[in-house]
Amino acid sequence: MYGDPATIRKILTEVGDTWAIVGLSGNRRRAAYGVAEVLQRHGKRIVPVHPKAETVHGEKGYPSLSTIPFDVDVVDVFVNSDLAGEVADEAVAIGARAVWFQLGVVDEAAHERVRAAGLEMVMDRCPAIELNSLSQRARRA
Repeated sequence: MYGDPATIRKILTEVGDTWAIVGLSGNRRRAAYGVAEVLQRHGKRIVPVHPKAETVHGEKGYPSLSTIPFDVDVVDVFVNSDLAGEVADEAVAIGARAVWFQLGVVDEAAHERVRAAGLEMVMDRCPAIELNSLSQRARRA
């Protein structure tokens, strides 16, 4: 498993509410679009990061993590696994507190580098699914 329940809960509830979503564009058919919408519904500020730097869900986009002019808590990665390590390294460089690789995005070496830098890290999981699970558990409690 690439994200133990305690780490997932910590990232979703304690790390911070500003989520840079790498790969998020205005394309409604892409998974990143729907996940960003769910994150917003759960009180997260989303920051689209895409070469087109589009405004998505009312939030201004940026072409790269390094061009975001404010602090980012979590970097959510919607790129192919072979590109994810570079994004993870950039997340460390900008001072993010956590990195989240989406479903299907796996890079063991990047995971090790991110953890060695002191950041929280989850791979091959979806924060929208995990947020919905947390909400359902909270309602049952």
